[in-house]
Amino acid sequence: MSVVIFAGPTISASEARTVLDAEYLPPAAEGDVYRAARRRPQVIGIIDGYFERLPSVWHKEILWAMSHGIHVFGSASIGALRAAELDAFGMEGVGSIFEAYRDGALEDDDEVAVIHATAEFAFRPASDAMVDIRCTITKAVEAGILRATTGAEMESVAKSLFYPDRNYQLIARRALELGLPQPELAAFVEWLPVGRASQKHADALAMLRLIRERIADGLEAKKVDYAFENSAMWEQAWRLAGDRRRDGTTVLLEAVLDELRLEGDAFVHAQQAAILRTLAINQSYVQGLADTAAASQMQSLWQRPDIPDSAARDEWMRSNNLDDVQLAGLLDDEARVRWITSLAEFEATGYYLDHLRVSGEYPKLVERAELKRTTLAEIGLEDPTLADAGLEPEELLKWYFEDQLGRSTPTGLREHMRALGFESFESFQRSLLREYCFVRAQRITVGRGG
Repeated sequence: MSVVIFAGPTISASEARTVLDAEYLPPAAEGDVYRAARRRPQVIGIIDGYFERLPSVWHKEILWAMSHGIHVFGSASIGALRAAELDAFGMEGVGSIFEAYRDGALEDDDEVAVIHATAEFAFRPASDAMVDIRCTITKAVEAGILRATTGAEMESVAKSLFYPDRNYQLIARRALELGLPQPELAAFVEWLPVGRASQKHADALAMLRLIRERIADGLEAKKVDYAFENSAMWEQAWRLAGDRRRDGTTVLLEAVLDELRLEGDAFVHAQQAAILRTLAINQSYVQGLADTAAASQMQSLWQRPDIPDSAARDEWMRSNNLDDVQLAGLLDDEARVRWITSLAEFEATGYYLDHLRVSGEYPKLVERAELKRTTLAEIGLEDPTLADAGLEPEELLKWYFEDQLGRSTPTGLREHMRALGFESFESFQRSLLREYCFVRAQRITVGRGG
């Protein structure tokens, strides 16, 4: 059983682990749920996520995860919001915040939004969520600290503030400026250290406990009533989602593919293999697969001459950005690939990275993509032009095809670049310009070193 939980300011990973044994990741942004789902966990739980600074979790990546048999739970913050929006599709919401969004009692995103610190400071919240403010004020009214009318006016004051500015001290000051009774406000501020409440925190704990119980009861693969529909926007999103290294940084898929495209025929071969992976994986979920198949792939992998011992195995996994869970998913996929030999063009790009790992090309391409990025950034040529390169378009093509590939420029250039996955001549030319400036910079560096 593998569980991935996205959490941050609502509940710390250390506290959450005392309730549920899981892999805890930072607040989710766009693409993070898809990346997690590609590793084939049985459960994904979403508590915290980004609302503004980074693009938010996309509904379609959650639908994609569930359509691949993964249970997705949400609570407390953006998880509750997404669960309410996708309740009809099978995402499971937990807690009163989810219920309020689902039933229409809450509508605004800012009810759960807070501003928080970075991972270095454990995502510590720097503001108070509106739902928690409401919860605390209600508790204060019930305790006789505030009158109901005062509490209602304080809620209005809090709601009028921009969400990063919401904190109890500012709310009390603004309430005093509006003429609310000073003795009540003073009593409220004095009571806060022992009386403040967090509905978000309570809902997060409730979700973790529910997942723990569901796992203990035995959890079958998620079944959904909808057919997941691909679209141009979805294809672009998962192509750009990339892959996550062990250190938490992201390897962008397009950066790796750009290196692969520049190798010419290697891209076409990888595309064909990725198509086979797509067909095998999709069809295998319909037909079923023997449990021993993945185990046989494990044995086959470790019998490769370039992986002779346990130290080599560890290094192979490290260089391919794989942990044990990801390796198991890769081997399971590899077993499914043997089922299919015909080609398909749909969704293939999403499996390029796994093919590159199996073929041994992944570490080299990732290393070169990163070296190119840093080299061009250092010389201020992240997006070079023909003028920067000092070349005419024909000279750039001649340099690439004749000098680098040892062949003549294809007569059907546009068909050639489309076969390599470039969407336009401009994107093809941009990749060539980046390659030219990178190679030139490398030669200058070597020359200076000599």
